Amino acid sequence: MTDIHGNLAALDAVLRDIERRAVDMTVNLGDVVSGPLLPRATAERLMPLGLPTIRGNHERQILTQSLGELGESDHFAALELLDEQRAWLASFPETLALDGDVLLCHGTPQNDLDYLLETIDADGFRPATVAEVVERTAGCTARLIACGHSHLPRAMRLRNGTMVLNPGSVGQPRDNDARASFAILDTDKRTWRYERVSYPIELTQSQMRDAHLPRRLIDRLSFGW
Repeated sequence: MTDIHGNLAALDAVLRDIERRAVDMTVNLGDVVSGPLLPRATAERLMPLGLPTIRGNHERQILTQSLGELGESDHFAALELLDEQRAWLASFPETLALDGDVLLCHGTPQNDLDYLLETIDADGFRPATVAEVVERTAGCTARLIACGHSHLPRAMRLRNGTMVLNPGSVGQPRDNDARASFAILDTDKRTWRYERVSYPIELTQSQMRDAHLPRRLIDRLSFGW
């Protein structure tokens, strides 16, 4: 799972579904607490679980930039987080290899701000070509590369057989489906599937209104975009 962005209600819905399915291992691909939604409560929920977790661009920004440099979501999260939660974020590696066959990254293996399965060019935002993804994963020997950042569930199999997979976003989907998105992989059969779960969006939006967050941030949860 990836891109929770402090959406605790969505996270809880995903964790309940994962538990019901008796998944062996859950991994978290970054952008965990900065939403702005419930950064402190989200950290409190996740820290005891000890999930393999990598650093997203929002974790890096919170940890390395001054309050004056931070954007709206990161500024909100930075003020909310406790010292021990910031230390937890600082413990996340930029990438993580699992069993020598799986590589976890947030954007691309080299950069947490670049998209792996999407491309921005003069014509706008589009799915990346196979050649572009091959170039962005050059030197990676993993058979599965899992990424996040774009909030779009998307997958591509490269010519060498490597699968590149983005599970979509738990907390802020951007594929016009407001339900929380994640993916389940069977590493024995080398198969995968996307999963979607509903969560109480209205409750989350009420919490955001109570925190006096901007209307545009509140409304977008309704549309999954």
